[in-house]
Amino acid sequence: MERLLVIDDDTELCELVVEYLTAEGFAVEVVHDGESGVRRATSEPYALIILDVMLPRLDGFETLKRIRAVSHVPTLMLTARGDDVDRIVGLEIGADDYLSKPFNPRELLARIRAILRRTKPELLAEKLVVGDVELDFGSRSLRKQGQTVAVTSVEFDLLAVLLQHAGQIVSRDDLSLRALGRSFHPLDRSVDMHISNLRKKLGPHADGSERIKSVRGVGYLYAVCPPAETPASSA
Repeated sequence: MERLLVIDDDTELCELVVEYLTAEGFAVEVVHDGESGVRRATSEPYALIILDVMLPRLDGFETLKRIRAVSHVPTLMLTARGDDVDRIVGLEIGADDYLSKPFNPRELLARIRAILRRTKPELLAEKLVVGDVELDFGSRSLRKQGQTVAVTSVEFDLLAVLLQHAGQIVSRDDLSLRALGRSFHPLDRSVDMHISNLRKKLGPHADGSERIKSVRGVGYLYAVCPPAETPASSA
């Protein structure tokens, strides 16, 4: 039974979420403020955290920052409907997905299952290496030039899709389906925000060229950097 932690001060909503998710086979625990959420999330093992933005004592953003400092546990943020700023900030800090309030419990369940599918290692010990970047699917870790780069589960999955098709254009719809588990919507900026985070974390190629390129109106391409030329030896 997978353990979930809900951090939300809306007691009625928490009761509904606990009842619904417990019936779906999850073990659900609840805390009602950010400080308690940080303590619980960083001291107990959870498969996923459901985190509200508006919290007493410590808001959801600061709560996530403190959790991310020590843990990469998958996190689904709950935001006010239509508040793009909350969603963007949450994704930049390291949220794996977001859901607007009020929401349908079935959609919450679908989002949770999609995140858990992405975060479970399917290809134990298999690695993907493209240039100076290496993805380890067993540990779900990323290394660039041998150095570990901290990424969220969604960032890992997006990069995996791009690297598997290095040198080819991947549409936003394909990226959304394969990394987020849902069809792309023109107003949904999730893919773009995660790609922006990856660009910051990976930086350009050694020669200064762009690593992840935007293809206007289509999607993204992971550019393969040509190997450096070996100087010709003198006769």
